[in-house]
Amino acid sequence: MFINKTSDGLNNVCGKNISFYRNQMKLSQRELADKLQLVGLDIDKNAIQRIECGKRFVTDIEIIGFTKVFNITFEELLK
Repeated sequence: MFINKTSDGLNNVCGKNISFYRNQMKLSQRELADKLQLVGLDIDKNAIQRIECGKRFVTDIEIIGFTKVFNITFEELLK
C-alpha cells in the first residue's frame, strides 16, 4: 500500500523549509501570503500555517511561487 506522507507523518517535505526561509526574511505568515499573491498565488495565512506544520499538501505551482518569493532554487526548498 502506498502512503502519501513523509516518514514522520507530514503531508509535505518543504513546510519546515518554508518556515525557515520566512523567518529568515522576518515575514509573518500573512506577509508571506501577501507576497505570494503578488506572484500570482491565491493563498492565505491559514494555508501557509497548515503547510508549515505539515498538515497540507503543496502543489507544484505553489512550490514555484515559494521559490520566487524566497529567491531560492527548488532543491533548496525541497532539501
